[in-house]
Amino acid sequence: MSGETSPVTAIRAAAYTVPTDGPEGDGTFAWDSTTIVVVHAEAAGETGIGYTYGPKALVGLVSDMLEPAVKGTDAFMVRASAEAMARALRNAGQSGAASYAASAVDCALWDLAARLAGLPLYQFLGAARSEVPVYGSGGFTTYSYERLTEQLTGWVLGQNIPRAKIKIGQDRGTDESRDIERMLISREAVGPDAELFVDANGAYSAKQAVRVAQAARDADFTWFEEPVSSEDLEGLRFVRQSVAADVAAGEYLTRPADVERMCATGAVDCLQADVTRCGGITGWLRAAAVADAHGIDFSGHCAPAITAAPAAAAPRLRHLEWFHDHVRLEGMLFEGTLDPQGGTITPDAERPGNGLELRTADAEQYRVA
Repeated sequence: MSGETSPVTAIRAAAYTVPTDGPEGDGTFAWDSTTIVVVHAEAAGETGIGYTYGPKALVGLVSDMLEPAVKGTDAFMVRASAEAMARALRNAGQSGAASYAASAVDCALWDLAARLAGLPLYQFLGAARSEVPVYGSGGFTTYSYERLTEQLTGWVLGQNIPRAKIKIGQDRGTDESRDIERMLISREAVGPDAELFVDANGAYSAKQAVRVAQAARDADFTWFEEPVSSEDLEGLRFVRQSVAADVAAGEYLTRPADVERMCATGAVDCLQADVTRCGGITGWLRAAAVADAHGIDFSGHCAPAITAAPAAAAPRLRHLEWFHDHVRLEGMLFEGTLDPQGGTITPDAERPGNGLELRTADAEQYRVA
């Protein structure tokens, strides 16, 4: 009916901590569990779902600051709700953890709106493609060479994903020889035709990153992610100008101004954004538009189940990260996850919204907030 609205009646959040399937680490961090904060948004008998990966304290941010800002707003006015959340977080800080919490709510609200409209979310957003290319991602620095090879061949040979990424930057960049050896072993594992990506998680200095890239040139890697910290735009630009591989960064950016700065300074060949960090789908599509305006490709960071729909709508999308931790956890906790066989995932045209449903009974054993 013309003029009819669907006010948001509730925003609910809960946190679940799931142990990893083994010790994991990258160049600058190590972990043995992953915490997901799941948000449900309700209106007119429908429920939308969103989530982020972050500390259980985000549950309090959602209930104390974001639900009051959003409750009662029209469920179809998601961008207005995004602005309301930004205003509510002004004094608490709009970056970091606050942005993660707002991202989960924003994703839930977009899902809710699509379900109310009776449409798959990727169509509701305005699809640019029906299939989203993915790359296998894991290859943790804690892995033995045997485990590394097993994982890489599982993606490339088992699932026919023609691109795979490993972590380098061992012990904050203090073991270059092992990094180089692992890159060469990885090239052997994936064969001559698959693309090999590496991710240093900001562990190197700029000159060190160039030195490692040159020493490992026989690995023929084509993607060098965060060779230095994402905050070091000058260093990123130096590496970009000095190596053959494309340089990528941006996974921690939470504000459009930071996205613009990274693109405008020529720091990257491909901008990354994480829909669970950068302001949800609203912020993610803004980041994609900024990259497009600068003629830079765009890539989705992690959380593949909830990123599939906006990835299908983003301009200049290169690919989406099929991250081992999140793939495993999302498969354990949600119905509606997708199959990457052949190197792409296809959002389900038969399921409204993002197609996800939390397996509440399965998730409850991991609940921490």
